Amino acid sequence: MQETRYADGTYLENNPTWHEEDSVQKVMWIERFLRKNRIVPRTIAEVGCGAGGILAGMQQHFPQARLSGYEISPQAYAIAQGKANDSLQIHYQDILQVDHEPFDLLMAIDVFEHVPDYLDFITRLRDRAEYKLFHVPLDLSVRMLLQPRIFTDIRADLGHLHYFNKTTTLDTLTYCGYEIVDHAYTYWSLDYPSLSLKSRLAKIPRRLFARVAPDLAMSVLGGGSMLVLAR
Repeated sequence: MQETRYADGTYLENNPTWHEEDSVQKVMWIERFLRKNRIVPRTIAEVGCGAGGILAGMQQHFPQARLSGYEISPQAYAIAQGKANDSLQIHYQDILQVDHEPFDLLMAIDVFEHVPDYLDFITRLRDRAEYKLFHVPLDLSVRMLLQPRIFTDIRADLGHLHYFNKTTTLDTLTYCGYEIVDHAYTYWSLDYPSLSLKSRLAKIPRRLFARVAPDLAMSVLGGGSMLVLAR
């Protein structure tokens, strides 16, 4: 199965940083979203913690919390281990195989689109924490559907097995027994730095469109993901 890519080094070969450069921006989105919902967790777990950059960033914003990362890729685990400390532990384990008291917050950041049986995976995570925070790439948009080759590239390079939009994300979590507390778009197309003048100028109409009609903008242009807080 292609999912061996996370254990045999294939994914690391295609993504040598394991997307750690994205962690700072993701932590900013997550911290802002949790503060908005008045969530100040004392225990935080991250399933599929990758290189550990998000947990390290969360520790700076929630210094009183105890953090635990769970990772099944030996390569990612080796990178993340360098960030471990007294309050931040990294485990080379499948969180679903671990007997642990429920956490205050469980994060799955860009994870379940990689899991073959994602419905079972999501359902089994439900009792692992009081609050669950998902970040889901919204690959389904009109722009993407007009360029179907992109889906093949996303699967080959990033390992996405399933593709979502806002409606299918929320419906999936509801189907798996979650109560949706809040959700919000995140825009890598707007918030990540752009090097070229052309890219910076292109952000101006996209940002206006996203502000005036966010659902329509995401459905047509894509370029983002969604944070979902659930119980």
